[in-house]
Amino acid sequence: MSAVRPNIPVTKRSSARRLRRLPLHAGAALTVLVCLFPVYWMAATAFKPSRDIQSATPQLVPHTWTLEHFRTAVHTAGFARFWCNSLLVTGGAVLLSLVIALGAAFAVARMRWRGRRQFVLAVFVAQMAPWESLIIPVYIIARDTDMLDRLVTLTLVYFMVTLPFTTIVLRGFIATVPPELEEAARVDGCTRFGAFRRIALPLLAPGLMATSLFGFITAWNEFAYANFLIIKNQDNRTLPVWLSSFKNTFGTDWGATMAASTLFALPALAVFLLLQRHVTSGLAAGAVKG
Repeated sequence: MSAVRPNIPVTKRSSARRLRRLPLHAGAALTVLVCLFPVYWMAATAFKPSRDIQSATPQLVPHTWTLEHFRTAVHTAGFARFWCNSLLVTGGAVLLSLVIALGAAFAVARMRWRGRRQFVLAVFVAQMAPWESLIIPVYIIARDTDMLDRLVTLTLVYFMVTLPFTTIVLRGFIATVPPELEEAARVDGCTRFGAFRRIALPLLAPGLMATSLFGFITAWNEFAYANFLIIKNQDNRTLPVWLSSFKNTFGTDWGATMAASTLFALPALAVFLLLQRHVTSGLAAGAVKG
C-alpha cells in the first residue's frame, strides 16, 4: 500500500520553504554587507569635507557633500599619464596571456604528447606559487638586463602572473567543445587551425571573457612589482603606486586618497559589470572540466 500524503495547502508549503531558506538569505545578505561596507566607506569618505573625515565621531552618511577631494586627485601632477600607463600595461598583459594561453590550452586539451601531464602539473604549481616570492628574482633579472623603469617589464611580469590561471581555465573550456565539430570541419577542407578558429573559438567566448576579467583585475590592482621595478623614472608609475603619493607635512590626505581610490576602482567595476555573466561559468568550467 502506498503511504497517504497529507493534503498540505500550497501556501503553507511555500511558507515553510521560505522559512527554511531564511537563514541562507540572512547569511548571504550579511556576507554582501560585510564585503560592500569598505567600498561604501571609501566612496563616502571621498565626498566628506576634511573636517568631517578627521572628526572623532564617525559619520555613516556624510552630512555635507563636497567634490574638493576629487578635484585634488584629478589635478595631481601625472594623473592622466599614470592612467595611460596602467591601461597600457594591463591591456598588454591580458592580450599576451590570452594569445599564449589559448595555444597552450589547445595543445593540452586536444593533443596527446609525451610530458603533457607533467606540463599541466607544472602550470598548477606555477599558479599556486605566491607572487611575492618572485619579487627578488624578477628584480635581479630586470636589473641585470637593464629592464628597470620600463613599462614593458611590468607588462611581461603581469603576463607571467596571469598566464597559468588563463591556461587552466581555457583548457577546461576547450575540453567542453566536442572534437567531432572540428573533425567535421577538417573533413570539409579546413586546416586544424582553420577548424579551431571557425568552430571552437566562437564557443570559447565565456572562457575568454572570464580569464580577461581575472587578468585585468590582477594587473590593474597590482602594487608590489610596480613599486619595486619602477624606481628612477617616476613617469612610468602606475595608478596603484600613484595612490600612495597623497601625503603632506601633516600626514596622509585621506580625502584625496579615498577620492583617487574611488576613481581607480571605476574601470575594474565597469569591466566586471560588462563580463560578470560569464565569470561563474568560466571559473566553473576551468575548475572541473578536462
